[in-house]
Amino acid sequence: MYFKKITILFLLIFASIGYAQTLSLKEAIKTGLENYGSIRAKNNYTNASKETLKQSRRDYLPNLNLSAQQDYGTVNGQNGPLYGFGGLGVASSGLPLPEQNWNSAFGALYLVNMNWDFFTFGKTQEKINLSKIDVQAKEKDLQQEKFQQEIKISAAYLNLLASQRLLISQQKNLDRAEVFKKTAAARVKNGLLAGVDSTLATAEVSKAKIALNLAKNFVKEQNNKLVDLMGVAPQDFVADTLFVTQIPKEFIQGNAANDSLHPLLQLYKTKIDYSNQQVKLFKRFYYPTMSAFGVLQTRASGFDNTYASDQTAFSRNYWDGVNPDRTNYLIGVGITWNLTMPFRSSKQVSAQKFVSQALQEEYNQADRELKSQLNFAEDKIKITLENYAEAPIQVDAAKRAYIQKSTLYKNGLTDLTDLTQTMYVLNRAEIDRDIVNNNVWQSYLLKVAATGNFDLFINEF
Repeated sequence: MYFKKITILFLLIFASIGYAQTLSLKEAIKTGLENYGSIRAKNNYTNASKETLKQSRRDYLPNLNLSAQQDYGTVNGQNGPLYGFGGLGVASSGLPLPEQNWNSAFGALYLVNMNWDFFTFGKTQEKINLSKIDVQAKEKDLQQEKFQQEIKISAAYLNLLASQRLLISQQKNLDRAEVFKKTAAARVKNGLLAGVDSTLATAEVSKAKIALNLAKNFVKEQNNKLVDLMGVAPQDFVADTLFVTQIPKEFIQGNAANDSLHPLLQLYKTKIDYSNQQVKLFKRFYYPTMSAFGVLQTRASGFDNTYASDQTAFSRNYWDGVNPDRTNYLIGVGITWNLTMPFRSSKQVSAQKFVSQALQEEYNQADRELKSQLNFAEDKIKITLENYAEAPIQVDAAKRAYIQKSTLYKNGLTDLTDLTQTMYVLNRAEIDRDIVNNNVWQSYLLKVAATGNFDLFINEF
């Protein structure tokens, strides 16, 4: 019966404020995980790392180049050394004639080139392994972000629920103040009370209205925080009150064992794994690379094979110059080894080892903080449960005192000051009850945040 009255009053209050949508905690979390910007961003980062893994696997494929060119120019040759610095040398070839001539014809080159680093002493595989760990790191980062968002949304939801419960208490306090304002005014009018009682009752009504308006403002603040975390357009929500007078079932049944590592520690662990894998990759650069290569080349020229003895034996006809008539092929294997690479890569290895040690220290610090948070949550749960047991006693006593004083006041056996004091005590007791009930769930959420198993919390709903 009490719960039904509270629910009816709850809905009436928010109907008077404006349209508000009833929202369950599961709906809030689902919406937040789908819409929140950082989660959507990290989901894309995860997809990008998966594509990078596919690309690193394809890097093992050989290079296969096709090339074709058709030219027109002279073929004067000259004895002497030449270095095509920056790729700007001209590949014209011909006889080193005693003097320059301007005989010119078409020429062409058709080329197929393949080269393949078929054995890299583990460099290719280590790159693939590094990409795999990067995918895991991005996935763990996404899981950690989702877990943190679930905790934030749950905390904001509980804060909204607490603020709305406080609003109900302040509305009930205002209703009581208005009733006794009418009673005092009637008794003053009939000469049964002094006029100051009516004035004091009016002041109490104004005080109650101010407290109610402050509660409305607090509700709006908490609602906006929840809206931001859900990533939705501004709107008013009404939190579900079905669980507000209960305590988590896990407090009665006992907490289930959680053997899984906290999402934050999982993230740090993958960062350490990623750094260690980079060390392995840098060490592979100490070794050479073995390559296989093959070339198929076809050439065409407008200069005849007798051009060496007869400089008139050439044709400026386009087709004569680009029709291929000579072909060469070449296949082979090779090995390249930069002997200075071990000296340079050794510093990369040592630097990365320091990074791994730093990440391990961050992991250890996070582990200590989570254990400390868990210990604090356990102590807080004990205290909130004790307060939870005391809150109904306080409210019941305050109600009986209020009824007693109100009865005495109506019969002229006490003054308004005593009645006002009992009204304040009752209002304070109701607020304490609302806060204590909410703190039970907040302390349980704190424990869940420390253990890393959000299912323990959400399965309560």
